[in-house]
Amino acid sequence: MNPEDKLFEVADRQQGYFTSQQAEVCGISRSNFHFRIRSGEWVKELRGIYRLARYPMTNRSELVLWVLWSRDRKGNPQGVWSHETALDIHEMSDVMPSKMHMTVPPSFRKRVPIPKHLKLRYATLIKSDKETWQGYQVTTPLRTLIDVIEEGIIPEEQIEQAIRDGLRIGILNERDLNKTSQLKKYSYLYVHKYKIQKRN
Repeated sequence: MNPEDKLFEVADRQQGYFTSQQAEVCGISRSNFHFRIRSGEWVKELRGIYRLARYPMTNRSELVLWVLWSRDRKGNPQGVWSHETALDIHEMSDVMPSKMHMTVPPSFRKRVPIPKHLKLRYATLIKSDKETWQGYQVTTPLRTLIDVIEEGIIPEEQIEQAIRDGLRIGILNERDLNKTSQLKKYSYLYVHKYKIQKRN
């Protein structure tokens, strides 16, 4: 497989984006980067992050872009979308966050200032806390709910709506709600309020 095909495979998994490190691993010399940008083949998005110019733009491509921004020195993305942004990704409630909420490891450091539109949380997430989507990771619906409840960052009615939406579309179940101490109260409300209303 030639370097261009290898790079396309990488970019295709990341909604058209790739890093300079990934391009080099595919066999493209860094000395050729400027030529590919000038020719219109690549678009430079951020320092060390590019996009294939002909790759179709997606609705939420910024989710991939900023996860790639969070990469460490080895090129491994550190950020996981969480809290209000994760609610939005999972389509749980109609919350519209003013910033993009990302959880990064406690050891996360960047030499450049954190962009103002990013809200970082520092925590260690285990494998079961995360889901992998196309080019990025997001906290699971259950972990997302626990996070927003513990921080008290959204109104209670939106938490209830998020639970109803999650149950309706099948990404939450009552058993998981009842096993989680932070969510038992809301599970009770769902069973004794919303189910009864639905029956009537």
